[in-house]
Amino acid sequence: EAPLVESGGGSVQAGESLRLTCVASGYAFGVACMGWFRQVPGKEREAVATIFNGGVGTYYADSVKGRFTISQDNAKKVLLLQMNSLEVEDTAMYYCAAARYLALECYSGPTARSFGYWGQGTQVTVSS
Repeated sequence: EAPLVESGGGSVQAGESLRLTCVASGYAFGVACMGWFRQVPGKEREAVATIFNGGVGTYYADSVKGRFTISQDNAKKVLLLQMNSLEVEDTAMYYCAAARYLALECYSGPTARSFGYWGQGTQVTVSS
């Protein structure tokens, strides 16, 4: 069983919204830090939004602040990313990630190499 499974990607027009969902299996949930990363060909995977300890702390990339919201439903073992006012620059493969013991870095500047669990990715394409 895959530890993290994403869904919700798709193709939309600029200004529209999408909601990404990540369902975690038992051992990939209950970790300290979960989040969403994105990657475009030829570039490094970058953190979009992360959540620490169920919401004690959050991190958002400057480019998505005010437009994206990350949330976690512990009962359903689900991580969500609500993406509003999408821009062409948001086009990327989006990945759900989890890190069992990550604390301060989780909400102060997370990097992909600190996360040990990854989903397979879901494509988001925004056209003008």
